[in-house]
Amino acid sequence: MTPHLKLEKGQISPYVLVCGDPARALETAKLCDSYEELVYNREYRSFNALFNEEKITIVSHGVGSAGASICFNELITAGAKVIVRAGTCGALQDSLGQGDLIVASGAVREDGVSPLMVPLAYPAIADAEVLCALEKSCRSLNAVYSRGIILTSDLFYPSVLPTSLETYKNAKVAGVEMECASLFVIATLGGVRAGAVATVDGNPLKWNEGDYDPYGEKVATGKQKMLLVALGALSEMSKTGLI
Repeated sequence: MTPHLKLEKGQISPYVLVCGDPARALETAKLCDSYEELVYNREYRSFNALFNEEKITIVSHGVGSAGASICFNELITAGAKVIVRAGTCGALQDSLGQGDLIVASGAVREDGVSPLMVPLAYPAIADAEVLCALEKSCRSLNAVYSRGIILTSDLFYPSVLPTSLETYKNAKVAGVEMECASLFVIATLGGVRAGAVATVDGNPLKWNEGDYDPYGEKVATGKQKMLLVALGALSEMSKTGLI
């Protein structure tokens, strides 16, 4: 049994959707045809569910790379082969608005975990097959999305030091969140596939202008579409037997 998720090998589907909020894990499960809760320990809440007749496991990982990396590693131990993260992000490009989706092609590694695992020259990239499945699912649901690099940073509230957000905006990075780089590196090192889709809930460069509304109507609609995109992609990969 894994020590934090408290899951046994073989208890989960090889196809796993991960999200930060335990409440969102339940919300995701309720979008499925049927579900059963497995374990709720700390920030880690897990369900097995059927979506389009395919078994999908849903697990929450909490906020930030440190706790999330525990989840990702233990999922691989428990038998995960394809992991898709679905969560919120801040936009760094003015063309992206609240409720829009970003499908991550790779991540900038400003997390606190992956540099302790492998040198920073090692890339954090999404699996190509998972990326294509997520884009296909977006198109099938008529979801507005952009494909791009995402910044993973452990810093949410800036303090004394300047942030790197303007730099990465100028480098055409699409958005910023807190877990994708850790997921992509851990998945690659662990020999499994991973991808991510995120909903824009604001722009951290415009917070002072009021551009942050994680519970607004546009974001709520975007979150639901994001979850359906992730579930649809995972179910299709399960049907085709992608491992």
